[in-house]
Amino acid sequence: MGYNFYGWEKAVVSPINSDFKSIASPQELYDALTEIWCEYTCAPRLREKWSKENITLGQCSITAFLAQDIFGGKVYGVPRSGGNFHCYNVVGDVVFDLTSEQFGGEKLDYTDNPEQFREVHFAKTEKRERYEYLKAELIKIYGEKYERK
Repeated sequence: MGYNFYGWEKAVVSPINSDFKSIASPQELYDALTEIWCEYTCAPRLREKWSKENITLGQCSITAFLAQDIFGGKVYGVPRSGGNFHCYNVVGDVVFDLTSEQFGGEKLDYTDNPEQFREVHFAKTEKRERYEYLKAELIKIYGEKYERK
């Protein structure tokens, strides 16, 4: 299957833990998240524009930090208007952005961007809660390490 997210062709990185044994690549994480991303996980300021046709809209930081939990590496941010950052992942020399599709044909610059830290992003309660929800849903569906109810 072909993907459209930035870096999908070279996103060959392995998980750093066994929390999600059925997710062995960023592509598999993307597939899993397509079942979970929703209006609730979208950033509040973008919710009225979120749709099933643009499921990655407003999902960048919570998705990038979840990918970091699974694959390690660092999260960086492309500066956007209003002082915001669009978050993406770098693992070793592999750069991938699971939520890049929200920008359509706009080409983002993935070079020389500032590192992003979850402590800063999750200082916003709503963002931390959206991340926790996204992770809990992923655990519910794909968590091998966690006991299923």
